[in-house]
Amino acid sequence: MLLIRREFEVDVPPAQAWRHLSRVTGWPSWARHIRSIEIEPEGELGPGSRGCVRLRNGVRSAFEVVEFNPHSNWMWVGPFLWLTVRYDHRFAPQGDRRTRLTWVVEADGIAVGLFGRLFAAIYRRSMERAIPLLVEEMAGGDR
Repeated sequence: MLLIRREFEVDVPPAQAWRHLSRVTGWPSWARHIRSIEIEPEGELGPGSRGCVRLRNGVRSAFEVVEFNPHSNWMWVGPFLWLTVRYDHRFAPQGDRRTRLTWVVEADGIAVGLFGRLFAAIYRRSMERAIPLLVEEMAGGDR
């Protein structure tokens, strides 16, 4: 079940957008709902990376990268209640200096209609607050 599909553009080339976002431990600087992200192995995201997102409300969410296509997309999967949630992060060049990011969130599992809608409503609010901060941070240069 498709829960969220959100597209937006950033004023950086695709390689720079990829580099910025693949350092997932830095996400709390723009995704204020996230307290921290741990990743194994340490460093940039890669095939088979595993980790844990700790939200400010105390919720923890494990993830594992199951698809990894450099400069194109990565997908990680993690549980939420009785659901399996897939988060796809897609990168598409828009000329030489811009990148379209598409974030797709899908889920399946018991009562996906009920729990999926609940999850999507909460996650969408956090995403809508975070995206402008990410766009601003990326426009300010690579970390």
